[in-house]
Amino acid sequence: MNELNTNIKIVDNERKTHSKASEEYIHVNFNYPQQQKIWNGWVPVEYRRTGVSIDTNDELIEYLNDIYEEMKPDNVDKWYKEQKEFWVNKNAHTTQSFFNCLIKGGWKCVECDLPKNPNWARRVQDIKEFGYTIATDTRKYCENCAANKTHLILLPIKRGGQKGARYETWSPKLRKRILRVLEGIDVYEYKYNAHCLPDHKFSEIRWDDNTKAENPDDMTDEEIFSKFQLLTNQRNLQKREVCRTCYQTGLRGTIYGIPYYYEGTSEWDKRIPKTGKEAERGCRGCAWYDIAEWRKQLRKEIGL
Repeated sequence: MNELNTNIKIVDNERKTHSKASEEYIHVNFNYPQQQKIWNGWVPVEYRRTGVSIDTNDELIEYLNDIYEEMKPDNVDKWYKEQKEFWVNKNAHTTQSFFNCLIKGGWKCVECDLPKNPNWARRVQDIKEFGYTIATDTRKYCENCAANKTHLILLPIKRGGQKGARYETWSPKLRKRILRVLEGIDVYEYKYNAHCLPDHKFSEIRWDDNTKAENPDDMTDEEIFSKFQLLTNQRNLQKREVCRTCYQTGLRGTIYGIPYYYEGTSEWDKRIPKTGKEAERGCRGCAWYDIAEWRKQLRKEIGL
């Protein structure tokens, strides 16, 4: 049986949750007596972006022991240097200003510690998509604000976590090609929109380590049609919320207020895994998965 490192204290066994991001954390203290340092924060135990999903006590002990070792001061010094090199060639100055704040360590209030920006959540999401691990407390008291505010803490561990980041990327060249192949058509409004973004039909919340695939610049038009659709940023965020709710509750989404599914019902088929490549079968038939196909099937259903 695994034993917890004696320098690790689990402050609270009850998991802290950030439901909007489908994340869960454990509050711990990591004591490094030789350096006379204590790290007091939340360690993610359910964190889909890096494939972390801790279920049993043995898994938790092994996981915390590993994180403790990785966050030893000597290792963190090396980690700092690696991150400095990572950001050198990134053309993401606004996002980097947020990262530069978080890398200082400890909890940061989004109201008074982070750079002033009305879209701070987007910048934090960008940092997560680079593979960094960030815990979120949505109701932590801020002495400066004299109120409960959202706070963030960056864990100085390798990007992508222990299993590697799940999120796909594509080159600027491929992005332009996706927009051209799909003719700039916003599938939600069913009309041309120059401000559309490529959207994965299969929601990333259901991906696992084996789901991520390469997106080569020379992927075929058929592959593009199969994998992507175009949405505005507003609709893309709306879809993420719908898919998150489905993932958490098993209740599938609707569009335009029409509860129609060309495959399946309003509830997730429990015979289908919640995550991984097989999970895509459970998404088919939902309007948000493939809006163009859903519209086509609905028109056929009502005889149009």
